[in-house]
Amino acid sequence: MTNKVQPIKIAILAMGGEGGGVLADWIVDMGEANGYVAQTTSVPGVAQRTGATIYYVELYPDAQAHADGGRPVLALMPLPGDVDVVLASELMEAGRAVQRGLVTRDRTTLIASTHRVFSIAEKSAMGDGRVDSDQLLAHTARAAKRFIRFDMAQAAEASGSVISAVLFGTLAGSGVLPFGRAQFEATIERGGVGVKPSLKAFGAAFDRAQDGDDGEPAKVAPAATPAPQPRHPAVRALVERVQRDFPLPAHDFLLEGVRRLIDYQDLAYAGLYLDRMAAVAKLPDDAHRLLRETARHLALWMSYEDTARVAALKTRATRFERVHGEAGVQPGQLLAIHEYMHPRLQEICETLPGGLGRWLMHSTVPKKIVERFTQHGRVIRTSSLRGYLMLRMVAACKGWRRSTMRYADENRRIEEWLQRIAATAPRNPALAVELAQCQRLVKGYSDTHERGLRNYDTVMRAFERAGAALAPATLRELRDAALADEHGHKLQAALVQHALA
Repeated sequence: MTNKVQPIKIAILAMGGEGGGVLADWIVDMGEANGYVAQTTSVPGVAQRTGATIYYVELYPDAQAHADGGRPVLALMPLPGDVDVVLASELMEAGRAVQRGLVTRDRTTLIASTHRVFSIAEKSAMGDGRVDSDQLLAHTARAAKRFIRFDMAQAAEASGSVISAVLFGTLAGSGVLPFGRAQFEATIERGGVGVKPSLKAFGAAFDRAQDGDDGEPAKVAPAATPAPQPRHPAVRALVERVQRDFPLPAHDFLLEGVRRLIDYQDLAYAGLYLDRMAAVAKLPDDAHRLLRETARHLALWMSYEDTARVAALKTRATRFERVHGEAGVQPGQLLAIHEYMHPRLQEICETLPGGLGRWLMHSTVPKKIVERFTQHGRVIRTSSLRGYLMLRMVAACKGWRRSTMRYADENRRIEEWLQRIAATAPRNPALAVELAQCQRLVKGYSDTHERGLRNYDTVMRAFERAGAALAPATLRELRDAALADEHGHKLQAALVQHALA
């Protein structure tokens, strides 16, 4: 009870496939090879992303153990306020360590990568559910005695290795453990697998930690983006129209909107976008805020996600390249991509030309046949020629998109939205900006689109009831409530609170 020598306590927080177990094994092997008793445990988790796991290692000097007259009793789990080193493979995992109390100001060295792998809750949020990385960094830095961080995923990729080797190198460079660089490197060599790239990643991370810079390098302001110079005469004419007819502060959104809508449909559709924006440009506007927000949200609404759009996105070369990169496909390896699709009858009807779609929607026998074949969904392998061609055929349906039922419905809603903005801007420009941002509620496809549209219609009814008496902050509160809860409970509570139900 009087012994003051304490074990070195190390917690590792990593996601599945990032080598957290390898990193823990390296630390254990290094300790045992250099006169320490070592113990490691792990608690796997399956609720976050690919399954976050906590690995816990304790190291105790073997000589001290013999001097104590027995074997040390080492803990199986980290305790809040009792951890010397925390290694986190991703920024949110560092935040979780702080939340659990594993990182303390007077004791803990925190080593973490600053890249983000968004959680399911962040990606499935109806609005922008992402946690602010800058706030997360600031909060985490305040909690730790020392915080060493940089983008370790990028460093691993540059070295052709994995993030566990970068974490190991950063741990060595931090000097927090009683081992030299040679002892760390000997541990990697004893592993015998991927030694060369692991040592390369280790060395780069070691040098980064040795530099004494515990933060990210200073951010360089991005250079001004030059105006696009398209070769196609018709596209060039649209760009020149933006530059000639609209104020400079709105050019970035407008040019991106033109690019997006040409890609989505065609040149005429991008021209319609600019026609609509020309009317908005004539409205009262404070610092062009209404013009910019409407330009952004109109482009998003006009490129709504129907089955043709989804099929086109899933069969793009850039998507295949991204998936290959994320999966880390090596030369000689094959990657199979399976798409899980469950189109409903309504979506099928909305993809067909208007007359045919309405006939199928109100038919009897044909409707039942289609529902029978689609009720269980389909799995399509887009990495195969057959699956790829099937989705390309669906993507080709965009040729008659403007004759579909879906286009008519979306076009009607867009015109009503623009009319509300035009009527509101002269008397309350700030309210018109909040109204333009209500388009955020309408997104996605299938059930997601239906829920968003239902909330949008509810907010618009409240807007119509309140009229000019509605404050911009109240409309913003209603919109945020709708985005916070897919079932609409928070929105209903907000409507009751403001007597708009």
